[in-house]
Amino acid sequence: MEKFKSAKFNTFVIMSEKKRILVAPLNWGLGHSTRCIPIIHALQDEFYEPVIASDGIALELLRKEFPDLEAYELPSYDIEYAKKGKNFKLKMIWDSPKMLAAITKERKAVEKLVEEKNIHGIISDNRLGIQLKKIPCVFITHQLNVLTGNTTWLSSKIHQNIIKRYDECWVPDFKDKPNLSGKLGHLKKDKKNIKYIGPLSRIAKKKIPKAYDIMGLISGPEPQRTMLEELLIEELKKHSGKVLIVRGKIEKEQTRKEDDNLVIYNYMTKEQLEEAFNQSDIVISRSGYTTIMDLAKLEKKAFFIPTPGQYEQVYLAKRLKKKGMIPYCKQEDFRLKKLDSIDVYNGFTVLPENNNQLADLFTIFD
Repeated sequence: MEKFKSAKFNTFVIMSEKKRILVAPLNWGLGHSTRCIPIIHALQDEFYEPVIASDGIALELLRKEFPDLEAYELPSYDIEYAKKGKNFKLKMIWDSPKMLAAITKERKAVEKLVEEKNIHGIISDNRLGIQLKKIPCVFITHQLNVLTGNTTWLSSKIHQNIIKRYDECWVPDFKDKPNLSGKLGHLKKDKKNIKYIGPLSRIAKKKIPKAYDIMGLISGPEPQRTMLEELLIEELKKHSGKVLIVRGKIEKEQTRKEDDNLVIYNYMTKEQLEEAFNQSDIVISRSGYTTIMDLAKLEKKAFFIPTPGQYEQVYLAKRLKKKGMIPYCKQEDFRLKKLDSIDVYNGFTVLPENNNQLADLFTIFD
């Protein structure tokens, strides 16, 4: 029986007695799964045994990043965006019965997993049906307030009631100003089970030679993912310098092709993505919160194209533009010349020091 020394407790942990923690991100683009990567690594460093559960591209990404870990498929929410931004909320309302049915199935699937796979704790990144009373359960979100236009008060109340059921809610941001999420991740009154854990990023800043003028990073549910991909390829072909496009398509095999000035990957591994970020002058992407955390850590200049109709991304883009950091435009308005405005913005500057240690959070499972 193998033994390992734990840095945290300075005691020996027997491999067969590792506590098994289910890590389950929402399959809504790639952001929820990618920000779980540093958490999974930290669990391994502290000699817990992570077990992965999700669906779709989120599950496939984590399977590629952690091929040696157990991974299980959960019922899909089948999230799909409207083709027109103005119909975003209507589409979400229309699909809500389907999502509620999936959440019910998800809860039953997780109960079975916990029983059969000897799970000691759960970390859910925005999966709403993963909460059991008999083991410690954590919810990760940067949206304590859920923006939905004139129904924000209702969507926020519903989400906050879900959060209350969990033992802890981890918010990947700073509690005080300056912070990255603004009113999304901060309430007027503190709640007892909320912990601010600092921004999460799988990317490290490196000093390496530049390879690309522009990096286009694409992700998110269809059909908006494809619409952005087609727009960026059309416009960035007009650029005179080297351009990298990462399509955000997690497929069985990685593909790479060159088309004039464009280098196009279907997806990249963590190591490849880290290198690509560091090799690129500017980044064009959605204003998703996980991407913002990555760019902030790298102190990058960027240009945002929020997903049409997605209130959260529009809010974050507007907030960062108002602060003089990152410009943005609507998807239908994007043209190559829009990138000229980047020079008058400051980009992301140095973040406050994050003294939070992920290892300290895991005491909830002890």
